[in-house]
Amino acid sequence: MTGWNNRLRLPDFSNRKVLDGHMERLDTHGVSRREFLELASAGAAAAAGAGALGLPAVAVAAPSGKLAFLTAYYRNEYNLIADKAFAAATEAFGIGYTVLDGNFDSQLQLNQFEQQSVVGVTAAIFNLADGSSIRRIANIASANKIYVGNVWGMLAWYTPFDADEYYTLYAVPDEITAERGVTEQLLKTLTDKFGGGNVIGVTGVPGHLTDIARSRGRDLAFKEYPKTKLVGELPGNWNREDSLKATEDLLTRYKDVVGVVAQNDDEAQGVLAALKAAGIVPGQDIYVVGADGTSNGARAIADGEQLATSANSPAFAAGLFTARIYDVTHGWIPRASERLQYWHSIITTKANVGQYLGRFVDNGGVEPFDYRRMSKVLFPTDWDPQAAIVPLDIDHEWGTLPKPQGWTYPQAYVAAKHDGEWEIVTAEYEAHYKIKLDGPSPLKHA
Repeated sequence: MTGWNNRLRLPDFSNRKVLDGHMERLDTHGVSRREFLELASAGAAAAAGAGALGLPAVAVAAPSGKLAFLTAYYRNEYNLIADKAFAAATEAFGIGYTVLDGNFDSQLQLNQFEQQSVVGVTAAIFNLADGSSIRRIANIASANKIYVGNVWGMLAWYTPFDADEYYTLYAVPDEITAERGVTEQLLKTLTDKFGGGNVIGVTGVPGHLTDIARSRGRDLAFKEYPKTKLVGELPGNWNREDSLKATEDLLTRYKDVVGVVAQNDDEAQGVLAALKAAGIVPGQDIYVVGADGTSNGARAIADGEQLATSANSPAFAAGLFTARIYDVTHGWIPRASERLQYWHSIITTKANVGQYLGRFVDNGGVEPFDYRRMSKVLFPTDWDPQAAIVPLDIDHEWGTLPKPQGWTYPQAYVAAKHDGEWEIVTAEYEAHYKIKLDGPSPLKHA
């Protein structure tokens, strides 16, 4: 350790002339003095680790250009919240930002990314309409050295390992577990209040992997509550208007309905509107659950109209991916178990929605996360994921779906699961998880 310290001793950066001189020589364009000091410290720590492993020293540089959030659909509240959070997170990291609406069109999203690659974007985060374009996206990213991440829409059995390091992260909530949990809240309530009964489902976009996962979780819950029955379902396409129409249709088809599983909170808003228009009192005659933890969903829970949601926080997704982009553009290299990740949602009911509202909705403009603290470059020893994150299990996520012909498990993924890295990463993230997702904002008193 003494040798490392001698080799990596930093100049006297408490002297502003020394600091400015180094910044000028290193051409640290767009980096403040404070950021340079943070990066220099992080770079020294990273270089020490690299040296111990016989690797080249890592670079310390501020990313140029901007991060683009390419969302499949800007028409629902989840994506509006995510956009606002991406803007705040990128500002915290000093990264330029733009958002693009794909209008449920996979080809349009691909075209948008191609255009962004031409104008000099350095990173992109996708919420895909479907997974059909991900291979082409990964190829464009690699050719142009653009780091990309993907949340939600995906092509089953295609992973970042099938691309290269520029496809740095695929991460989603564990939707199977989350949707099972929120549906259990509904079915237990129906069993206790009515002795069971008929339930209808308003699903997402047909064929979308998130919808498939949520349906799986929902159906697992029904197996535990035999006095309840899912009598019918129709797609709500992740938005209020289609969900209102779907609910109206389902109510004409099925009688004695006492519960609705809406597979996101925007859909739940459509369900509630349809129930009220039919003279049905939500939270009394029929109980409704959603998913995602939007502002309207949380308020509906507080008002007693919606029973529960599986809140995964759109703002967390923005923070997770922005921090990842910052880190990989500053020399940090993720392990295999950090390129496929789950985070855990909060099952939110009237019992705990007050805390959620105070942090994520009616927060007086206080950001719900310390986005910079998520960075392993800026905080190499005390970074904090600020949510429970674990490696994503491919079989848990896609195990019920057919594998492509000739498909084999990625070598890096298999090695991580068998050489102990999986357990090491899981324990490491758990140990660093100090700022709890269901607690107050870490910036509340700042």
